[in-house]
Amino acid sequence: MSPHAPRKLRPVFVVALIAPALLLLSGCSFDSQHLSGLGFPKGVSSINDISLSLWQYSWIAAGVVGVITLILILWPAVFHRAHASKGEFPKQTQYNIPVEILYTIIPFLIVAVLFFFTAVKENKVTDKTTPVKHEISVEGIQWSWQFAYPEAGSQAVVTGTPSNPPTLYLPQGESVRFTLTSNDVVHGFWIPAFMIQMQNLPGETNHLQFTAKKLGEYPGRCNILCGRNHSQMIFKVKVVTPAQYQTYLDSLKASAA
Repeated sequence: MSPHAPRKLRPVFVVALIAPALLLLSGCSFDSQHLSGLGFPKGVSSINDISLSLWQYSWIAAGVVGVITLILILWPAVFHRAHASKGEFPKQTQYNIPVEILYTIIPFLIVAVLFFFTAVKENKVTDKTTPVKHEISVEGIQWSWQFAYPEAGSQAVVTGTPSNPPTLYLPQGESVRFTLTSNDVVHGFWIPAFMIQMQNLPGETNHLQFTAKKLGEYPGRCNILCGRNHSQMIFKVKVVTPAQYQTYLDSLKASAA
C-alpha cells in the first residue's frame, strides 16, 4: 500500500492483517464440540477428544487467511483497474516499511501459535506414563499386519495377508498401549477415524496408547509407501464391549493351546 493512500483505509488494512493471528490466539477458548468435525467424527477415541479442536481451528485460521489474501489480491486488481480505465496510472512505491514488517511478523505469529498448540496436543497424544489396562503389539510386514495380544499368551498372534486383511479388536472404554515395530521397511499404522498415525520403524520400537470410545468397525491402513503391494496393506478395527473383548482373548488362548 502506498504511504500516500487515504488514512481511512489504513486501520482496515492493519486489522485485516492482524485478524488471523488474533483468531489463532483466541481459538482454543471456544467449545469445539459445537463446531463441525470437518471430516472427522467426534468422540470416537480419546485421541479425537485431544486433537479435534486443533484440527478445527487450524482449518478456520487457514480459511480466514485465505479469504483475507483473496481480498488483498482482488483489491488492487479491481480498484487499480478502475483508475486505469480513467487513464490514471497508480502511484508506484518502491517499498512500504510498515506493511513489510506486518507481513513478516504476522506469519511468524501464526506459525508460533500453531506450533505451541500442536506441541501441547502432541505431548498429550504421546503420553506413555498413564497406566493402561491392555497391551497389544502391532508389527508391520510387507504387506500386511501382525497383531499380538500378550494377555492371551505369547502364541496369541493374528497375522494378515494382502488377500486376507486382519482385524484388530479393541475394548470399548478401556485404555490400550500399542507397541509398534517393523521387521522390514518403514510402515505407517493409521486409523483415520481415530485421528492417529504412528510409524512402524525397523530396528526401533514406538509406543502409542489411547481409548476407543464407540462400538463399531473402522478401516485402518498403512499410509507410508512401503513397496509393491502397499495399497493392499489394510486392516479393520473392531471396537467391542469389554466382555466381548475378553471372549475374543479367550478364543485366541484356546486356539493357541
